[in-house]
Amino acid sequence: MANSRSAQIPVVVLAGFLGSGKTTLLNHLLHRSGGSRIGAVVNDFGSIEIDAMAVAGALGDSTVSLGNGCLCCAVDASELDTYLARLAAPAAGIDVIVIEASGLAEPQELVRMVLASEQPEIMYGGLVEVVDAAEFDDTRARHPEIDRHLALADLVVVNKLDRAPDADRVLGLVRGLTEGAVLPATYGRVDPEFLFDCRPSEERIGQLTFDDLHSHDGRGEDSAHLHSAYDTLSFTSDTPMDPSALMGFLDARPEGLYRIKGYVDFGAHDSANRYAVHAVGRFLRFLPEPWPPGADRLTQLVLIGTGIDADALGKELDACRGGAEETAEQAMWGVLRYVPGSEDEPGTP
Repeated sequence: MANSRSAQIPVVVLAGFLGSGKTTLLNHLLHRSGGSRIGAVVNDFGSIEIDAMAVAGALGDSTVSLGNGCLCCAVDASELDTYLARLAAPAAGIDVIVIEASGLAEPQELVRMVLASEQPEIMYGGLVEVVDAAEFDDTRARHPEIDRHLALADLVVVNKLDRAPDADRVLGLVRGLTEGAVLPATYGRVDPEFLFDCRPSEERIGQLTFDDLHSHDGRGEDSAHLHSAYDTLSFTSDTPMDPSALMGFLDARPEGLYRIKGYVDFGAHDSANRYAVHAVGRFLRFLPEPWPPGADRLTQLVLIGTGIDADALGKELDACRGGAEETAEQAMWGVLRYVPGSEDEPGTP
């Protein structure tokens, strides 16, 4: 998970055509990271306009080191692995990496590059496509490849809905073009928890954090109420989960369920490990890790979405408790398909 220094760092690819609002969304994530340290790789030469940059400090034209550890690099795509190595270094203390693709970039190729990275410290964290609702029809006419991009996306952010006179029609069109989750938004205001795990801010002597810089900027109230628009379900079980039943639940998860995170106990199917689960839209990964000494053997999951029936989902998860008659190998096959490096892992987009 993103808040564990010993775990792999998720790399989220943020794509979308020119003017869709990617940079606005990225700036929002940087300012509302909840204390997480974000490494941002920008696949365009240019700067990200971040408030208080001069206070936090800038290092050169292409690299910016900010007070809460954000590192923004204006790079060419061919240099991606070099920058991933820099951001993944333990000394950087990064929790999550966000790649903002060029407005004319091919997201599929960026995803392939992340998956092909030779950096063992990172893991692919999903493809997020940003769409301008007000210009969707014109963008689609100019760039018909957007249909293919949407089909690849794990989460689609339909941005600028406040400017679209027919927002419901656009949302319906987008939902018909993607199997990923569709998230309505204005001004790029997306809850960071949909993309990565936020952790409490840790004060550092001699440095300002973004929480310090923006605690009195007049925008905190809006951010504080982001969660109020969404539904959250917390699920805990001291009974191990049935792998086949849980995969059935995950395969059938509803459209409005944007994020799943936590740990799963599969009991005797793998008694040595717990499985960290990370889902963004339709993207899903399991990461096995040894049980911490003395840890309670629990399944602990958090589900975040909108328009979801939390009570019904809780009952469906309850029904996933217990073991099946299958052998351990048969039962875990579905899970292992989503473990990085497994020979059964699904192919790349």
